[in-house]
Amino acid sequence: MNRNARKIPVRDYTRLLYRYLKPQRRSMIGLTALLLCGIGLQLVNPQIIRYFIDTAQSQSSGKPLVFAAVLFLAATLVQQLVNVAATYIGENVGWKATNSLRSDVAAHCLKLDMSFHKSHTSGAIIERVDGDINNLANFFSNFVITLLSNLVLVAGMLVLLFLEGWVIGAGMLVFVVLAIAAIQYIRRFAVPHWGKLRQISAKFYGFLGEHLEGTEDTRANGATGYVMHRFHSLLKEWLPVRVRAFLGWASMWITTLIVFAIGNAVAFALSYYLWKTGSITIGTVYMIFYYTELMAKPIEKIRTQMEDLQKADASIGRVRELLATESAIRDGAGAPLEDGALSVVFENVLFSYDTESTTLHDVSFRLEPGQVLGLLGRTGSGKTTLARLLLRFYDPQQGCIRLGGTDIREAKLQELRGRVGFVTQNIELFQGTVRDNLTFFDEAVGDDRIVRVLEELGLASWLMSLPGGLDTMLESGGGGLSAGEAQLLSFARVFLSDPGLVILDEASSRLDPATEHRIEQAISRLLQGRTCIIIAHRLATIERADRILVLDDGWIAEFGERGRLTSDPNSRYSRMLEVGMEEMLV
Repeated sequence: MNRNARKIPVRDYTRLLYRYLKPQRRSMIGLTALLLCGIGLQLVNPQIIRYFIDTAQSQSSGKPLVFAAVLFLAATLVQQLVNVAATYIGENVGWKATNSLRSDVAAHCLKLDMSFHKSHTSGAIIERVDGDINNLANFFSNFVITLLSNLVLVAGMLVLLFLEGWVIGAGMLVFVVLAIAAIQYIRRFAVPHWGKLRQISAKFYGFLGEHLEGTEDTRANGATGYVMHRFHSLLKEWLPVRVRAFLGWASMWITTLIVFAIGNAVAFALSYYLWKTGSITIGTVYMIFYYTELMAKPIEKIRTQMEDLQKADASIGRVRELLATESAIRDGAGAPLEDGALSVVFENVLFSYDTESTTLHDVSFRLEPGQVLGLLGRTGSGKTTLARLLLRFYDPQQGCIRLGGTDIREAKLQELRGRVGFVTQNIELFQGTVRDNLTFFDEAVGDDRIVRVLEELGLASWLMSLPGGLDTMLESGGGGLSAGEAQLLSFARVFLSDPGLVILDEASSRLDPATEHRIEQAISRLLQGRTCIIIAHRLATIERADRILVLDDGWIAEFGERGRLTSDPNSRYSRMLEVGMEEMLV
């Protein structure tokens, strides 16, 4: 079972390395050259020391000793410079590769449908995009090259030792084989714990991010005790997993220490035997000991690389799983949407979020270009779901939705969402300038156009009061703005995109009556030449509607022209006007 499980990660390693290191092949070639140079210098230094010791014993002249000392110092200095350069290039390669992977994973998450984001907390996704990919930094920066260079270094030392004598060479070869075998054997037991550690880490940070975001509601409803209890429960769950992962690392470290001690003992015994028989000089004895000590470094690095591989095993698996997740919403072939106001057609649309209940039942209606639809219904009747379907946040299980005569499943998602503007009561403002919040960094939108839209929304005086105008920084979440100002900015953001269909989902619910009245005329002007769907609980909000659609538990209870429904005493809309719409929709 373990052998079969290894096949998949090896293939994943190869694909990841090829994809993200190929653009940096020049840096990789330079890094390889530096590491090979460093290997050569490490192999030469013990030879210089042996020459120094043997020369000091056999000659009275000090010139050869000075020459050997200078050569040793020069080689050591060059080796340090090579190590610094190799470290710099390796870290640079790793940083670029992980950033590229992080960008791909983040972009992939943004393309996934809403069902994915509903089932995964933002904290869990962040942990994958940041935490898991950070664990791959060493894997990308120098894993393969360093691993191979350390193996080459060990092989080089074994060759030189064999040249000194087959006994010492064979002894050290047995030591190396046993050391690597022991490390690999211990690693098999440590790998699963790192995977579990990454999972519990994602679970913890997902919980933490969710409750830090909702801290106001948590405190207001007295749920702090429950949150802290759950917090400590997760920490208790995390601790034993972390301990087992640490013990796995510690077992590899202890195994390495024991193996090194055995290697030194073998080297001492063999060197003493060969020196006593007169087969080698005292300088050679020191060289063998030096090589044995030096051999510990590449084996230690191999052990460290295996530790990084433990983390990479878990992280690559999780990243691979995320990248393999396909969006339920497939991009369309690119059927064009008409310019100007868009007609809206629902044909026998059936939709459910899960298999247990249906949210919309056989919904069919038509809205002509430029018309305004008032969408009414109790909470949970499917009003917001209908809007989400128009933006293809979800696709219906049955039926068809057309905008301007085009099936929205055939249009490109980017074009579709650029032609449909959606304003809700929950305003998403991020840390950035007023301009960036309105245009989403689209430099093609000129300042004159932004100012003109803000003036039409009654925000001209507000804009003039800002110290930096459009360059004024806004806080994340709209801190420093009133609810009305934030809502008006969301209106401006939508209309700057020049949509053919505008959906207002209880968009004026956060505005006080005075502010709402102030923007009524501005909205009327901005809606000219556009189709609009207004989702509302308040009667005043839909006075501009041409048609009324009433949803009841996902079914169309009523649909028709507002004037006709108003004059029909038997219509549901007429009864809403008589008894008060708010009361009928509670």
